[in-house]
Amino acid sequence: MKFLKLAAAAAVLAFGPVQAQAQSALQEILSSGVLRVGTTGDWNPMTMRDPATNSYRGYDIDVMTQLAEDLGVEVEFVATDWATLVSGVTAGQYHITGSASVSPSRARAAGYSDSYFSLATVPLILDENAEMFQGWDDLNDPEVTVAATLGTTQETQVREFFPDAEHRIVEAPARDYQEVLAGRADAHITSNVEANTLVAQFPQMMIVPVDAPRAPTPIAMLLPQDDQVWINYVNTWITLKQEQGFFDDLGREWGLLPPLE
Repeated sequence: MKFLKLAAAAAVLAFGPVQAQAQSALQEILSSGVLRVGTTGDWNPMTMRDPATNSYRGYDIDVMTQLAEDLGVEVEFVATDWATLVSGVTAGQYHITGSASVSPSRARAAGYSDSYFSLATVPLILDENAEMFQGWDDLNDPEVTVAATLGTTQETQVREFFPDAEHRIVEAPARDYQEVLAGRADAHITSNVEANTLVAQFPQMMIVPVDAPRAPTPIAMLLPQDDQVWINYVNTWITLKQEQGFFDDLGREWGLLPPLE
């Protein structure tokens, strides 16, 4: 932790002249003693919000709590949704986000950290419809409705993967899998990680036995695009934590990775 704090201070000093007109988020975080993190609270097991207590838990929450601890500051989780995730960063509502799929459209407006995990996309249905849907092609039909959540990577993928199907796009706090559970959609797509947690939570759902997942995608944190001081610090932190096994250990804890033999 001492190294990380020294690295943070050194980064601020080294880039001080460059940031004379626009203070780095890193300096603001160290000065205020608070790291503000944008999180949606609706992506199991990455980020889950308890409405009764307005508290969060999940893989992302543990990652950001550790980042704040290593910075020597408190963490504040700021509620956002997928449609406004990027604009919240660019508007300064938070310094960083939890995990987000890397995409060119997001990268046009916001910066990304280095990636520390990778996901792929699979479709889910009700298990009572197992005989109807055996692969990707079975979902690309005008008689089939596939749901996605507005602003997510899956919204784009639904249109790409199933151009002939009906698309049901819902806006947070509604979620696409709820449309399947309610019978308003035949299927939805999500990451393989969330798919496993949804099937465990809702036994009436199943993953379509596709030949292989689609669109393997790295995930990373979103940060202000023009704040290289802050991006450099976060990337340094990610590299150190990877070397220490932090992300692997946490991934096993939350079921993102298989347990060690």
